[in-house]
Amino acid sequence: MKMVTAIIKPFKLDDVREALSEIGVSGITATEVKGFGRQKGHTELYRGAEYTVDFLPKVKLEIAVSADQVDGVVEAITKTAKSDDDGKIGDGKIFVSSLEQVVRIRTGETGSVAL
Repeated sequence: MKMVTAIIKPFKLDDVREALSEIGVSGITATEVKGFGRQKGHTELYRGAEYTVDFLPKVKLEIAVSADQVDGVVEAITKTAKSDDDGKIGDGKIFVSSLEQVVRIRTGETGSVAL
């Protein structure tokens, strides 16, 4: 079992959700987060005053999947969250980590059956 964590641009959320649904992913947790990487934020103008936005809005997706689904999930997120053919700085990151145990609270099922 694996946990796929992806940080993407907020406006890509619906497209990524649809792409994951098409490959059979049934559950996703999405959290609104703020952060920066190489993008380092940007400068904006508001009522004539210039200010710097250090932390940019992002969406953090957490998807628990079986090990055989990981490649498909990563590919779907990568294709869908990429800004265009060349990609742009700030498109996001995907992290894959192992899950030791999963328990479905309602039924008490454990392991990959609980996914």
